[in-house]
Amino acid sequence: MTDRRAGIVHLGIGAFARAHLAWYTGRTDGERWGITAFTGRSPEVAEALDAQDCRYTLVTRGADGDTAEVVDTVVAAHPGTDDTAWRHVVASPETTIVTLTVTEQGYRSGSDVPARLVAGLDARRAAGAGRIALVSLDNLTHNGEVLRDAVTSTVSDAELLAWIEANVAFPSSMVDRITPATTAADVDGLAGFPGALEGDRVPVVTEPFAEWVLEDRFDGIDRPAWETAGVRLVDDVTPYEQRKLWLLNGSHSLLAYLGLLLGHETVAQAMDDPRCRSAVEQLWDEAAAELPLPDTEVDAARAALVERFANPRIRHTLRQIASGGSQKLPVRVGDVLRHRLARDPDAGIGPGAATALAAWWLHLTEQPEAVDDAGAPGPDSDVHDVLGVVAPDLDTTPVVAAVTAAAERIRAAAAPARGTVDEGVHA
Repeated sequence: MTDRRAGIVHLGIGAFARAHLAWYTGRTDGERWGITAFTGRSPEVAEALDAQDCRYTLVTRGADGDTAEVVDTVVAAHPGTDDTAWRHVVASPETTIVTLTVTEQGYRSGSDVPARLVAGLDARRAAGAGRIALVSLDNLTHNGEVLRDAVTSTVSDAELLAWIEANVAFPSSMVDRITPATTAADVDGLAGFPGALEGDRVPVVTEPFAEWVLEDRFDGIDRPAWETAGVRLVDDVTPYEQRKLWLLNGSHSLLAYLGLLLGHETVAQAMDDPRCRSAVEQLWDEAAAELPLPDTEVDAARAALVERFANPRIRHTLRQIASGGSQKLPVRVGDVLRHRLARDPDAGIGPGAATALAAWWLHLTEQPEAVDDAGAPGPDSDVHDVLGVVAPDLDTTPVVAAVTAAAERIRAAAAPARGTVDEGVHA
Protein backbone atom coordinates (compact mmCIF):
# COMPACT_ATOMS: atom_id res chain seq x y z
CA MET A 1 0.00 0.00 0.00
CA THR A 2 1.48 3.36 -1.04
CA ASP A 3 1.34 6.59 0.92
CA ARG A 4 1.62 8.64 -2.26
CA ARG A 5 -1.16 10.93 -3.38
CA ALA A 6 -2.38 9.75 -6.78
CA GLY A 7 -2.54 13.30 -8.08
CA ILE A 8 -0.91 12.85 -11.50
CA VAL A 9 -2.31 10.91 -14.44
CA HIS A 10 0.17 10.12 -17.21
CA LEU A 11 -0.65 8.99 -20.74
CA GLY A 12 2.11 7.14 -22.60
CA ILE A 13 4.11 5.56 -19.78
CA GLY A 14 7.19 4.54 -21.72
CA ALA A 15 10.84 4.58 -20.74
CA PHE A 16 11.29 8.34 -21.00
CA ALA A 17 8.39 9.20 -18.71
CA ARG A 18 9.72 6.78 -16.11
CA ALA A 19 13.27 8.18 -16.38
CA HIS A 20 12.13 11.79 -16.25
CA LEU A 21 8.67 12.66 -14.88
CA ALA A 22 8.54 9.79 -12.38
CA TRP A 23 12.16 10.34 -11.30
CA TYR A 24 11.70 14.07 -10.73
CA THR A 25 8.39 13.55 -8.94
CA GLY A 26 9.95 10.97 -6.64
CA ARG A 27 12.66 13.44 -5.61
CA THR A 28 10.44 16.34 -4.55
CA ASP A 29 10.15 17.65 -1.02
CA GLY A 30 6.86 17.91 0.82
CA GLU A 31 3.80 15.86 -0.05
CA ARG A 32 4.61 12.57 -1.76
CA TRP A 33 2.88 12.54 -5.13
CA GLY A 34 2.16 9.45 -7.22
CA ILE A 35 1.37 8.77 -10.86
CA THR A 36 -1.50 6.73 -12.28
CA ALA A 37 -0.05 5.53 -15.56
CA PHE A 38 -1.72 4.61 -18.84
CA THR A 39 0.07 3.08 -21.81
CA GLY A 40 -0.44 4.40 -25.31
CA ARG A 41 -2.13 1.35 -26.78
CA SER A 42 -0.13 -1.77 -25.97
CA PRO A 43 -0.90 -3.24 -22.51
CA GLU A 44 2.47 -4.97 -21.99
CA VAL A 45 4.17 -2.28 -19.89
CA ALA A 46 1.10 -1.87 -17.68
CA GLU A 47 0.92 -5.62 -17.11
CA ALA A 48 4.61 -5.84 -16.28
CA LEU A 49 4.44 -2.90 -13.88
CA ASP A 50 1.36 -4.32 -12.16
CA ALA A 51 3.17 -7.61 -11.64
CA GLN A 52 5.90 -5.83 -9.63
CA ASP A 53 3.74 -3.39 -7.63
CA CYS A 54 4.45 -0.64 -10.19
CA ARG A 55 8.05 -0.36 -9.00
CA TYR A 56 10.98 -0.55 -11.42
CA THR A 57 14.71 -0.05 -11.61
CA LEU A 58 16.22 3.12 -13.01
CA VAL A 59 19.78 2.48 -14.17
CA THR A 60 21.85 5.64 -14.54
CA ARG A 61 24.59 4.84 -17.03
CA GLY A 62 27.59 7.12 -16.74
CA ALA A 63 30.84 6.87 -18.66
CA ASP A 64 32.51 5.35 -15.60
CA GLY A 65 29.82 2.86 -14.58
CA ASP A 66 26.21 2.20 -13.62
CA THR A 67 24.16 2.97 -10.55
CA ALA A 68 20.68 1.60 -9.86
CA GLU A 69 17.74 2.80 -7.81
CA VAL A 70 14.16 1.62 -7.40
CA VAL A 71 11.52 4.18 -8.39
CA ASP A 72 8.16 3.80 -6.64
CA THR A 73 6.38 6.93 -7.94
CA VAL A 74 3.93 5.03 -10.18
CA VAL A 75 1.02 3.93 -8.00
CA ALA A 76 -1.16 2.23 -10.63
CA ALA A 77 -0.78 1.17 -14.27
CA HIS A 78 -3.53 0.63 -16.84
CA PRO A 79 -3.59 -0.24 -20.53
CA GLY A 80 -4.47 2.73 -22.68
CA THR A 81 -7.62 0.94 -23.83
CA ASP A 82 -9.17 1.07 -20.33
CA ASP A 83 -11.47 4.01 -21.03
CA THR A 84 -13.48 3.52 -17.85
CA ALA A 85 -10.42 3.79 -15.60
CA TRP A 86 -9.20 6.77 -17.62
CA ARG A 87 -12.39 8.77 -17.18
CA HIS A 88 -12.58 7.82 -13.51
CA VAL A 89 -9.09 9.01 -12.56
CA VAL A 90 -9.17 12.20 -14.65
CA ALA A 91 -12.50 13.05 -12.99
CA SER A 92 -11.16 12.42 -9.50
CA PRO A 93 -10.76 15.56 -7.34
CA GLU A 94 -7.48 14.01 -6.15
CA THR A 95 -6.09 14.41 -9.67
CA THR A 96 -4.86 17.88 -10.59
CA ILE A 97 -2.21 17.13 -13.24
CA VAL A 98 -2.38 15.14 -16.50
CA THR A 99 0.95 14.65 -18.28
CA LEU A 100 1.63 13.16 -21.70
CA THR A 101 4.43 11.55 -23.69
CA VAL A 102 2.65 10.51 -26.88
CA THR A 103 5.22 11.65 -29.51
CA GLU A 104 4.53 14.23 -32.18
CA GLN A 105 1.95 11.97 -33.82
CA GLY A 106 -0.30 12.16 -30.77
CA TYR A 107 -1.18 15.76 -31.55
CA ARG A 108 -1.82 15.33 -35.26
CA SER A 109 -5.03 14.80 -37.18
CA GLY A 110 -6.14 11.19 -36.91
CA SER A 111 -4.73 10.62 -33.43
CA ASP A 112 -7.16 9.47 -30.75
CA VAL A 113 -5.23 11.26 -27.97
CA PRO A 114 -7.22 14.54 -28.03
CA ALA A 115 -10.52 12.65 -27.94
CA ARG A 116 -9.35 10.64 -24.94
CA LEU A 117 -8.38 13.85 -23.15
CA VAL A 118 -11.72 15.47 -23.96
CA ALA A 119 -13.57 12.41 -22.66
CA GLY A 120 -11.66 12.65 -19.39
CA LEU A 121 -12.27 16.38 -19.09
CA ASP A 122 -15.97 15.93 -19.79
CA ALA A 123 -16.14 13.41 -16.94
CA ARG A 124 -14.29 15.87 -14.70
CA ARG A 125 -16.73 18.65 -15.50
CA ALA A 126 -19.65 16.35 -14.69
CA ALA A 127 -18.01 15.43 -11.38
CA GLY A 128 -17.41 19.08 -10.47
CA ALA A 129 -13.79 18.23 -9.69
CA GLY A 130 -12.27 21.65 -10.35
CA ARG A 131 -9.26 23.04 -12.16
CA ILE A 132 -6.61 20.83 -13.74
CA ALA A 133 -3.39 21.23 -15.77
CA LEU A 134 -2.54 19.27 -18.91
CA VAL A 135 1.24 19.16 -19.40
CA SER A 136 2.89 17.89 -22.57
CA LEU A 137 6.35 16.38 -22.16
CA ASP A 138 6.84 15.86 -25.90
CA ASN A 139 9.45 17.49 -28.14
CA LEU A 140 7.27 20.12 -29.76
CA THR A 141 7.71 23.86 -29.92
CA HIS A 142 5.15 25.49 -27.60
CA ASN A 143 3.86 22.04 -26.72
CA GLY A 144 1.30 23.49 -24.30
CA GLU A 145 -0.26 25.57 -27.06
CA VAL A 146 -0.17 22.63 -29.44
CA LEU A 147 -1.90 20.48 -26.85
CA ARG A 148 -4.53 23.13 -26.13
CA ASP A 149 -5.29 23.50 -29.84
CA ALA A 150 -5.53 19.72 -30.28
CA VAL A 151 -7.95 19.44 -27.35
CA THR A 152 -10.17 22.45 -28.06
CA SER A 153 -10.46 21.64 -31.77
CA THR A 154 -11.87 18.24 -30.82
CA VAL A 155 -14.67 19.64 -28.63
CA SER A 156 -18.09 19.98 -30.27
CA ASP A 157 -20.02 20.88 -27.08
CA ALA A 158 -19.96 24.68 -26.55
CA GLU A 159 -20.56 24.33 -22.78
CA LEU A 160 -17.70 21.86 -22.39
CA LEU A 161 -15.44 24.15 -24.42
CA ALA A 162 -16.26 27.07 -22.15
CA TRP A 163 -15.54 24.90 -19.08
CA ILE A 164 -12.17 23.84 -20.51
CA GLU A 165 -11.20 27.44 -21.27
CA ALA A 166 -12.06 28.45 -17.70
CA ASN A 167 -10.68 25.44 -15.81
CA VAL A 168 -7.83 23.82 -17.74
CA ALA A 169 -4.26 25.14 -17.92
CA PHE A 170 -1.84 24.11 -20.67
CA PRO A 171 1.69 25.06 -19.52
CA SER A 172 4.45 24.40 -22.02
CA SER A 173 7.55 22.51 -20.96
CA MET A 174 11.00 21.52 -22.15
CA VAL A 175 12.30 18.12 -21.11
CA ASP A 176 15.66 16.49 -21.69
CA ARG A 177 17.16 13.16 -20.71
CA ILE A 178 18.55 10.70 -23.23
CA THR A 179 16.80 7.39 -22.58
CA PRO A 180 17.60 4.60 -25.04
CA ALA A 181 15.31 1.64 -25.52
CA THR A 182 15.89 -1.01 -22.86
CA THR A 183 17.48 -4.17 -24.25
CA ALA A 184 17.33 -7.79 -23.14
CA ALA A 185 20.96 -7.43 -22.05
CA ASP A 186 19.96 -4.52 -19.80
CA VAL A 187 17.31 -6.70 -18.14
CA ASP A 188 19.65 -9.67 -17.75
CA GLY A 189 22.41 -7.44 -16.35
CA LEU A 190 20.30 -6.45 -13.34
CA ALA A 191 20.60 -9.85 -11.70
CA GLY A 192 22.36 -9.28 -8.39
CA PHE A 193 23.15 -5.64 -9.20
CA PRO A 194 23.21 -3.42 -6.08
CA GLY A 195 20.14 -1.20 -5.82
CA ALA A 196 18.14 -3.02 -8.51
CA LEU A 197 14.65 -4.45 -8.07
CA GLU A 198 14.87 -8.21 -8.00
CA GLY A 199 13.26 -9.82 -11.04
CA ASP A 200 12.53 -6.49 -12.74
CA ARG A 201 11.02 -7.06 -16.20
CA VAL A 202 10.80 -3.39 -17.22
CA PRO A 203 13.87 -1.47 -16.04
CA VAL A 204 14.82 1.85 -17.62
CA VAL A 205 18.35 2.88 -18.61
CA THR A 206 19.18 6.58 -18.81
CA GLU A 207 22.05 9.06 -18.76
CA PRO A 208 23.15 11.07 -15.70
CA PHE A 209 22.00 14.38 -17.20
CA ALA A 210 18.38 15.51 -16.74
CA GLU A 211 16.61 18.82 -17.31
CA TRP A 212 13.04 20.06 -17.06
CA VAL A 213 11.94 23.66 -17.71
CA LEU A 214 8.26 24.25 -17.01
CA GLU A 215 6.02 27.29 -17.40
CA ASP A 216 4.56 28.37 -14.07
CA ARG A 217 0.87 28.40 -15.06
CA PHE A 218 -0.74 26.53 -12.19
CA ASP A 219 -2.95 29.23 -10.63
CA GLY A 220 -5.43 27.46 -8.39
CA ILE A 221 -4.03 24.06 -9.31
CA ASP A 222 -2.21 21.88 -6.81
CA ARG A 223 1.06 20.32 -8.03
CA PRO A 224 4.18 18.62 -6.68
CA ALA A 225 7.00 20.89 -5.48
CA TRP A 226 8.97 20.03 -8.60
CA GLU A 227 11.28 23.01 -8.12
CA THR A 228 12.73 21.27 -5.03
CA ALA A 229 13.90 18.46 -7.32
CA GLY A 230 15.66 20.79 -9.76
CA VAL A 231 12.84 21.70 -12.15
CA ARG A 232 13.21 25.24 -13.51
CA LEU A 233 9.91 27.20 -13.36
CA VAL A 234 9.76 30.10 -15.82
CA ASP A 235 7.32 32.59 -17.32
CA ASP A 236 8.13 31.60 -20.92
CA VAL A 237 9.70 28.31 -21.96
CA THR A 238 10.34 29.37 -25.57
CA PRO A 239 14.11 30.09 -25.37
CA TYR A 240 14.73 26.80 -23.58
CA GLU A 241 12.62 24.88 -26.08
CA GLN A 242 14.65 26.39 -28.89
CA ARG A 243 17.93 25.62 -27.17
CA LYS A 244 16.96 21.98 -26.76
CA LEU A 245 15.39 21.52 -30.21
CA TRP A 246 18.13 23.34 -32.11
CA LEU A 247 21.18 22.10 -30.22
CA LEU A 248 20.40 18.61 -28.92
CA ASN A 249 17.61 17.44 -31.21
CA GLY A 250 18.98 19.11 -34.32
CA SER A 251 22.41 17.57 -33.87
CA HIS A 252 20.83 14.21 -33.07
CA SER A 253 19.09 14.25 -36.44
CA LEU A 254 22.28 15.33 -38.20
CA LEU A 255 24.30 12.61 -36.49
CA ALA A 256 21.65 10.01 -37.29
CA TYR A 257 21.55 10.58 -41.03
CA LEU A 258 25.19 11.49 -41.60
CA GLY A 259 26.44 8.86 -39.17
CA LEU A 260 24.50 6.06 -40.83
CA LEU A 261 25.80 7.10 -44.25
CA LEU A 262 29.36 7.02 -42.89
CA GLY A 263 28.95 3.54 -41.44
CA HIS A 264 28.27 4.30 -37.77
CA GLU A 265 25.67 2.76 -35.52
CA THR A 266 25.49 4.88 -32.35
CA VAL A 267 25.66 8.53 -31.36
CA ALA A 268 28.96 8.00 -29.55
CA GLN A 269 30.54 6.42 -32.64
CA ALA A 270 29.32 9.21 -34.92
CA MET A 271 30.44 11.93 -32.52
CA ASP A 272 33.90 10.36 -32.49
CA ASP A 273 34.15 10.85 -36.27
CA PRO A 274 35.73 14.27 -37.02
CA ARG A 275 33.51 14.69 -40.07
CA CYS A 276 30.34 14.31 -38.00
CA ARG A 277 31.72 16.37 -35.14
CA SER A 278 32.65 19.21 -37.50
CA ALA A 279 29.16 19.23 -39.03
CA VAL A 280 27.59 19.25 -35.57
CA GLU A 281 29.73 22.22 -34.50
CA GLN A 282 28.68 24.09 -37.64
CA LEU A 283 25.01 23.38 -36.93
CA TRP A 284 25.48 24.55 -33.34
CA ASP A 285 27.19 27.75 -34.48
CA GLU A 286 24.19 28.52 -36.69
CA ALA A 287 21.70 27.79 -33.92
CA ALA A 288 23.67 29.74 -31.31
CA ALA A 289 23.49 32.86 -33.45
CA GLU A 290 19.67 32.72 -33.30
CA LEU A 291 19.14 31.72 -29.67
CA PRO A 292 17.81 34.49 -27.35
CA LEU A 293 19.93 33.30 -24.43
CA PRO A 294 23.22 34.47 -22.90
CA ASP A 295 26.31 33.17 -24.68
CA THR A 296 27.55 31.61 -21.45
CA GLU A 297 24.39 29.49 -21.16
CA VAL A 298 24.59 28.37 -24.79
CA ASP A 299 28.29 27.53 -24.44
CA ALA A 300 27.57 25.50 -21.31
CA ALA A 301 24.81 23.62 -23.10
CA ARG A 302 27.12 22.79 -26.01
CA ALA A 303 29.86 21.56 -23.67
CA ALA A 304 27.37 19.37 -21.82
CA LEU A 305 26.15 17.88 -25.11
CA VAL A 306 29.68 16.99 -26.19
CA GLU A 307 30.14 15.07 -22.94
CA ARG A 308 26.72 13.43 -23.17
CA PHE A 309 27.07 12.38 -26.80
CA ALA A 310 30.52 10.94 -26.18
CA ASN A 311 29.31 8.63 -23.40
CA PRO A 312 30.09 5.23 -24.97
CA ARG A 313 27.95 3.37 -22.46
CA ILE A 314 24.69 5.02 -23.55
CA ARG A 315 23.94 2.98 -26.64
CA HIS A 316 21.70 5.45 -28.43
CA THR A 317 21.29 4.00 -31.90
CA LEU A 318 21.21 6.21 -34.95
CA ARG A 319 18.41 4.16 -36.50
CA GLN A 320 16.21 4.89 -33.50
CA ILE A 321 16.85 8.63 -33.79
CA ALA A 322 16.48 8.61 -37.59
CA SER A 323 12.77 7.75 -37.52
CA GLY A 324 10.21 10.45 -38.24
CA GLY A 325 12.49 12.98 -39.90
CA SER A 326 9.60 14.55 -41.78
CA GLN A 327 8.12 15.67 -38.44
CA LYS A 328 11.38 16.47 -36.66
CA LEU A 329 13.48 18.36 -39.21
CA PRO A 330 11.06 21.28 -39.78
CA VAL A 331 11.43 22.38 -36.13
CA ARG A 332 15.00 21.17 -35.54
CA VAL A 333 16.59 22.61 -38.71
CA GLY A 334 13.98 24.50 -40.71
CA ASP A 335 13.11 26.92 -37.91
CA VAL A 336 16.75 27.88 -37.36
CA LEU A 337 17.16 28.61 -41.05
CA ARG A 338 14.05 30.81 -41.05
CA HIS A 339 15.34 32.80 -38.07
CA ARG A 340 18.72 33.15 -39.77
CA LEU A 341 17.25 34.49 -43.01
CA ALA A 342 14.80 36.77 -41.19
CA ARG A 343 17.71 38.32 -39.31
CA ASP A 344 19.90 38.57 -42.43
CA PRO A 345 18.28 37.82 -45.82
CA ASP A 346 21.73 37.61 -47.38
CA ALA A 347 23.09 35.04 -44.89
CA GLY A 348 22.08 32.04 -47.01
CA ILE A 349 21.85 28.54 -45.63
CA GLY A 350 24.68 27.62 -43.28
CA PRO A 351 26.89 24.56 -43.87
CA GLY A 352 25.44 22.75 -40.84
CA ALA A 353 21.84 23.03 -42.01
CA ALA A 354 22.83 22.19 -45.58
CA THR A 355 24.60 19.04 -44.40
CA ALA A 356 21.64 17.99 -42.23
CA LEU A 357 19.16 18.34 -45.09
CA ALA A 358 21.49 16.67 -47.58
CA ALA A 359 22.11 13.77 -45.20
CA TRP A 360 18.37 13.21 -44.77
CA TRP A 361 17.89 13.28 -48.54
CA LEU A 362 20.62 10.65 -49.01
CA HIS A 363 19.20 8.59 -46.14
CA LEU A 364 15.88 8.47 -48.00
CA THR A 365 17.32 7.72 -51.41
CA GLU A 366 20.33 5.52 -50.62
CA GLN A 367 19.17 3.74 -47.45
CA PRO A 368 15.41 3.28 -48.03
CA GLU A 369 15.44 0.03 -46.06
CA ALA A 370 16.35 2.02 -42.94
CA VAL A 371 13.63 4.65 -43.35
CA ASP A 372 10.83 4.65 -40.76
CA ASP A 373 8.82 7.73 -41.66
CA ALA A 374 5.35 7.72 -43.22
CA GLY A 375 5.61 11.41 -44.08
CA ALA A 376 8.94 11.23 -45.91
CA PRO A 377 9.46 11.48 -49.67
CA GLY A 378 10.21 8.20 -51.42
CA PRO A 379 13.55 6.73 -52.53
CA ASP A 380 13.32 8.53 -55.88
CA SER A 381 12.93 11.97 -54.27
CA ASP A 382 14.95 15.02 -55.27
CA VAL A 383 16.09 18.00 -53.23
CA HIS A 384 12.85 19.88 -53.99
CA ASP A 385 10.83 17.02 -52.47
CA VAL A 386 12.96 17.20 -49.33
CA LEU A 387 12.58 20.97 -48.99
CA GLY A 388 8.86 20.62 -49.69
CA VAL A 389 8.56 18.65 -46.45
CA VAL A 390 11.02 20.52 -44.24
CA ALA A 391 10.68 24.11 -45.45
CA PRO A 392 8.71 24.64 -48.68
CA ASP A 393 9.08 28.41 -48.37
CA LEU A 394 12.86 28.02 -48.49
CA ASP A 395 12.99 26.08 -51.78
CA THR A 396 15.15 28.72 -53.43
CA THR A 397 17.99 28.47 -55.91
CA PRO A 398 20.75 29.23 -53.33
CA VAL A 399 19.37 26.72 -50.80
CA VAL A 400 18.95 24.01 -53.43
CA ALA A 401 22.51 24.59 -54.65
CA ALA A 402 23.95 24.44 -51.12
CA VAL A 403 22.07 21.25 -50.19
CA THR A 404 23.02 19.61 -53.50
CA ALA A 405 26.70 20.46 -53.00
CA ALA A 406 26.58 19.12 -49.44
CA ALA A 407 25.06 15.88 -50.73
CA GLU A 408 27.94 15.46 -53.16
CA ARG A 409 30.45 15.95 -50.35
CA ILE A 410 28.67 13.35 -48.22
CA ARG A 411 28.60 10.86 -51.11
CA ALA A 412 32.33 11.25 -51.56
CA ALA A 413 33.00 10.81 -47.84
CA ALA A 414 30.64 7.84 -47.54
CA ALA A 415 32.02 5.90 -50.48
CA PRO A 416 34.57 3.89 -48.42
CA ALA A 417 31.91 2.99 -45.85
CA ARG A 418 29.30 1.59 -48.21
CA GLY A 419 28.08 -1.80 -47.10
CA THR A 420 29.17 -1.27 -43.50
CA VAL A 421 26.15 0.52 -42.03
CA ASP A 422 24.80 -2.45 -40.11
CA GLU A 423 28.15 -3.28 -38.59
CA GLY A 424 28.78 0.22 -37.24
CA VAL A 425 32.35 0.37 -38.55
CA HIS A 426 34.18 3.64 -38.10
CA ALA A 427 34.67 5.31 -41.46
